[in-house]
Amino acid sequence: MKKFLFPKIFVVFFSLFGFSLGVSAQIDAFNNGDMIINVGVGIGTYINHNLKLSSGDVLFNEYNYSMTIPPITGSFEYGVLDLFDGKGGVGIGGYLAYILFKGRDRNHTVNDFNLGDFIIGPRGLFHYQFVDKLDTYAGVMVGYDIVSYSQAGAAEGSKFCSAFFVGARYYITNNIGVFGELGYGVSPLQLGLCYKF
Repeated sequence: MKKFLFPKIFVVFFSLFGFSLGVSAQIDAFNNGDMIINVGVGIGTYINHNLKLSSGDVLFNEYNYSMTIPPITGSFEYGVLDLFDGKGGVGIGGYLAYILFKGRDRNHTVNDFNLGDFIIGPRGLFHYQFVDKLDTYAGVMVGYDIVSYSQAGAAEGSKFCSAFFVGARYYITNNIGVFGELGYGVSPLQLGLCYKF
C-alpha cells in the first residue's frame, strides 16, 4: 500500500505546482500581518527505534509493529515584520505533529501496545521571495517531543527539542498554495496545503 500511496502524493503535489505556473497575477508571498495555516503529511519518521522500556528491553526489538496513523503536521504563522522593501519578512508561530504505531509482541507474552509521538512548539521564520508566488523560508523551532506508550513501563524518549528547517510555499491563488518543508519534525520531509488569511 505504501508503494502506491507515496507516488500518488507526489503526482498530486507536482500537478498542483504545474497548474499554478499558469496563474499570472502578482502574488506577494509573505507580509506583515499575514496569517498562514499549513496542514500536511510527513514522509519518513524520526521516531527512535532504540526506545527502551523500564525493563531495559528495546521496544522495537520485542515487537512486530506498523504505522496506524501516518505523520500528520500542522503549523500556524503570523507575519510581524517586513524587510527588504517587502521582499522579505519575519514571522512567528507554532508547530504540532503526531504519529502512531501499533505493535504486537513476537513472543505473545505481553499485550499489544500503541506508541505515539507528539511534537509541539513555537517557531520563528525568516522569509525571502526570490520569484513571484514562491515564498521561501528558513526557521528555528524550540519545543517538546512527547513519546507515549500504552503499556505499564513507560518508554524512554520524551525530551525537549530544538531544530532548524527550510521550506517553500507556492501559491496557486492569492490564498491557497502547496508547501514542502525539510528539517526536524515528526518527519524529515513534510508536504501539504497552506492557506493565507
